[in-house]
Amino acid sequence: MGEDTESSKVNHSFLRDYVTEADVISTVEFNHTGDLLATGDKGGRVVVFQRETVVGHKPKGELDQVGETGESGEYNVYSTFQSHEPDFDYLKSLEIEEKINKIRWLPQQNAAHFLLSTNDKTIKLWKVSERDKQPEGYNLKDEEGRVKDISTVTSLQVPVLRPTDLMVEVRPRRVFSNGHTYHVNSISVNSDGETYLSADDLRINMWHLGITDRSFNIVDIKPANMEELTEVITAAEFHPHHCHLFVYSSSKGSLRLCDMRASALCDRHTKLFEEPEDPGSRSFFSEIVSSVSDVKFSHNGRYLLTRDYLTAKVWDLHMEKGPVETYQVHDYLRTKLCSLYENDCIFDKFECVWNSSDRRGERPVSRELYCGRDGSTPGASVVAATWGWTVWTSLRRSSTWPGTPRRTSSP
Repeated sequence: MGEDTESSKVNHSFLRDYVTEADVISTVEFNHTGDLLATGDKGGRVVVFQRETVVGHKPKGELDQVGETGESGEYNVYSTFQSHEPDFDYLKSLEIEEKINKIRWLPQQNAAHFLLSTNDKTIKLWKVSERDKQPEGYNLKDEEGRVKDISTVTSLQVPVLRPTDLMVEVRPRRVFSNGHTYHVNSISVNSDGETYLSADDLRINMWHLGITDRSFNIVDIKPANMEELTEVITAAEFHPHHCHLFVYSSSKGSLRLCDMRASALCDRHTKLFEEPEDPGSRSFFSEIVSSVSDVKFSHNGRYLLTRDYLTAKVWDLHMEKGPVETYQVHDYLRTKLCSLYENDCIFDKFECVWNSSDRRGERPVSRELYCGRDGSTPGASVVAATWGWTVWTSLRRSSTWPGTPRRTSSP
């Protein structure tokens, strides 16, 4: 007990002395295989971690119980780069923070990896690649890369590739700007691999990955009179298999499924998912805590997982009248909503994600810890702490679905 108390003191001392506001992680995203984990922070940096695979030698029965393939390992730093810088909107006299709001990986097509990152206004496409060979023997350049005097070139040679130390290169490929008037809260890559959507408080735009100077508005809920505004868009997500379907959530706790085959401007939804409100339980905080902060399709596309302040819910696309499952994640906070409102913690946003087999969903449980599910290894969850860029893996031994909500204390 004494050791735990001493360790807690050390951790809090470390946070006070060495961690700044810019070091706080704001988003976490696995790639499709689970081998890479990208984290974005409030300082505009993106840190990519790579899994160091260790093959375990556990009894078969134990592996079956956990649902593992026998692979686990730590995530070590693979690459770090500055994605966004602070900016200023001179037209509106507003500062634009460098904080990374969302990161999304594109499906891998070759040896390189591509990811999208966004702050409040600008979306960027990055290429992450490895290089272990270096060209040598240029005719018009010397060994240091300086251009030679042509008069000194007396013979021609064929450049060759020489082995060199492994280097990870990160290069910006596209910059998508001027597409949103309000703060971007979501980006989602389409299953066609060519387009993606971005959402702010009132609009959803669709972009082509090869075109940076224009986008197509597919949802616009801005009223003619802003005083009539009753809800805002909080998250948006493409269907994993059907490129014409997408869903977006609102601050009222509703979900709208839209089909782009019906209309180019999807102001009219195809399906509306919302849970009837119990008048007896309504309070001053009801609308705040019912606002959906994240929505995710299951891998098979049949279900939706949503996250609000107190609960995580699973919805069936074939049943609009209410969720099929509701999990009380922060039920112990119901008696503390007044205090949370006073210190603004009640406005914290939480993310959620399915595991690889769609049998369980994970969700962040505090302001300082983000829990996610490894996309390739069933049963392996990842916790990324906001202090010191520490990432580690842990094994869950529960085989029931969905898992019982667990509280995770801050370091």
